[in-house]
This record gives sequence, C-alpha cells and structure tokens, in this order.
Amino acid sequence: MGNDSNLIIISASNGKNLELSNDFQKKSQELNISSEILDLTTLDIPLYNPRIHSNKDIPDVVNLIKEKLFAIDKWIICAPEYNGSIPPILSNLIAWLSISGDDFRNLFNGQPIAIATFSGGPGIELITSLRMQLAHLGAQVVGRHLSANYNKPAEEKTIEDIIQRLIQMKRLDLNK
Repeated sequence: MGNDSNLIIISASNGKNLELSNDFQKKSQELNISSEILDLTTLDIPLYNPRIHSNKDIPDVVNLIKEKLFAIDKWIICAPEYNGSIPPILSNLIAWLSISGDDFRNLFNGQPIAIATFSGGPGIELITSLRMQLAHLGAQVVGRHLSANYNKPAEEKTIEDIIQRLIQMKRLDLNK
C-alpha cells in the first residue's frame, strides 16, 4: 500500500459501487489527480466484537488502512445502502478504526470526505446515515453527494463536480 495518492476512493461493495469507484478514479486521472481505490471487499477484516477484541489486538490490516488514511488528504466513500443504512463492511471498518488508538479521532477530525452511492432505490438513507456519522466524527463532508441507481445512472459531470469540490477543500488542522 503506497502513500503517493492525493485521493482515496473507498469502495464498500464489489458490485455497482466498485464500478462507481472506478468512474471516480478514471475522472480523477483525467483531472491529473493521483488516486487509488481501497476495495474493502478484498480485505480480511474480522467482525469487531467488543467481548473478544480490544485496542491492544488491532488486526494488521486495520493498522495498514489507518496509516494509509492518515497519509491521504481527500477521501471519497462509495457505498450501497443496506437495509436503509450503512453497509456492514463499512460500519465494521469504522468500528475498528475507532478503537485503534488514541489518535483515531484525529483520523476523521477535519478530514474532507465526499459520499457517493449506487443503490437499488434512491440511496438517501445511506447518504443521510453516513453524513451524520462522519459529521459526528468531525469530518468535513462535501455538501453535494452522488446518488445513482438503475433508473438514474451516475453522470460524468456530477462525478467531476464532486471531485473538484473535494480537491478545493483543505484538511483542517485542529491541533493548533
């Protein structure tokens, strides 16, 4: 996992949201923005269980993801709506990150993040739930989001607009 990207696109599915992640990556490359995709479905992250796990036995894969996320300035999260909310694979990662050391709050605090979804329906429950969770963690969530489905495919101009908005944002340095 190299750390030479300016943008990371986190995909929380191996289907349409991975395709959407690829669309974001393609557009970022056209804009000469270095980017990479983090496909959560390719990682072996155990289900977080507080009865079993503690902040003393963080899986190596979680520590690697955390290091990568600290090193990259801008994030896009592409996730499907699961049962009217955030998909379990993404919630699980956020749970692991939240117990992975005293600096977890700094990982999200002031972090520019954009949200996109390809869902079976409008996807608004995912957008709302994820926006609330990320804001609670202190992230700067881009005001515009992308919500696509089979009846309303993602438009290239929307993808470009979201990338442009995200790239103009600066990570807040709240430790001053």
